[in-house]
Amino acid sequence: MTTEVVAVGAATGYREMAAMFRRHRVSGFPVVDDGGKVIGVVSETDLLAVRAAFTEAGAHPVPRGWRPHRKQLTVDEATAGDLMTHPAVTVGPDELVRNAARLMHTLKLQRLPVVDRDGRLAGILSRSDVLTVFGRTDEELRREITQDVIADGFFTDPARFTVTVQDGIVTLEGHPGSASLGAGIVDQVRRLEGVVDVLDRLTYPAAGGS
Repeated sequence: MTTEVVAVGAATGYREMAAMFRRHRVSGFPVVDDGGKVIGVVSETDLLAVRAAFTEAGAHPVPRGWRPHRKQLTVDEATAGDLMTHPAVTVGPDELVRNAARLMHTLKLQRLPVVDRDGRLAGILSRSDVLTVFGRTDEELRREITQDVIADGFFTDPARFTVTVQDGIVTLEGHPGSASLGAGIVDQVRRLEGVVDVLDRLTYPAAGGS
């Protein structure tokens, strides 16, 4: 994790946050209370939603899915507390990188605040931080899956499968011949170091088929 984290308070205004995004070149900030506890996350997307919905003169219809705490907010009135996603999704400093990576993938998160036992901000984890730790390229993973798992581990012809890997996300396609074989391959691939998640796109025989 990165320990030097730029965070904002709930009362931080829209214009100040916009300037901070430009200055620090990040896409999101943790929002903390007076005690340093993480209470939410605010992103550039949240600010863009306000800009699209409001003008200096007053309010326009609020974008679908956006729920400010107060109605009829203008750009000058909106704060981090109004715009943040809460409660924030966080992890502890002892969380396994594999688990953090899967959480980020599942929830489509670009960053994860890291908090201590009391919920206070300790650092932040980005997708690039997670992928760097694994230190393996997608092509290396693809070769290991094809040769070591499918061919050598399950004595199965790799030509029956299509294996693609992007940012540690493995997609398996093809015809394993049986549900048990397919499940075994998926389970083994999921255990490989550097695999963030496995998308099972395998085609299995229809129930009762020959």
